[in-house]
Amino acid sequence: MDPWEVGARDAIRELIASYAHAVDRGRFAEMAALFSPEGTLEVDGRPPLIGREAIAGMLGGVKSQLGATGSGAFIRHHVSSVSIELTSRHEAKAWSYFLAVTHRGPDHWGRYRDDLTLAGESWWFLRRRVSVDGRSANAAL
Repeated sequence: MDPWEVGARDAIRELIASYAHAVDRGRFAEMAALFSPEGTLEVDGRPPLIGREAIAGMLGGVKSQLGATGSGAFIRHHVSSVSIELTSRHEAKAWSYFLAVTHRGPDHWGRYRDDLTLAGESWWFLRRRVSVDGRSANAAL
């Protein structure tokens, strides 16, 4: 593996982790900034969100929804089995699984499928597809 590939894989893993941490902290503008300016977020059953403003706006509703479930409400995304394919020095694809846990316990789980792009020295999500595979009976979201 070439040194640039090692660096790219590490930066992509950090991007994926940064997304989870930003969402869990309710920092949706920070999370949306991880997308390219024309980036797209696709969540099962919803119209695609194109651009950082649309992405951040949709997640504000999720924060309100979670907050309405109780005063100790929280969410933590656990991401695993990250697989990265570098298709060029400036483009990559990634696949991973997630499990979202709230104050009620396991909430929902599924898969991320990402198209990524390198702009300058930073990797960004060009397109993130979120597939929810299941929800618990007492899901908060």
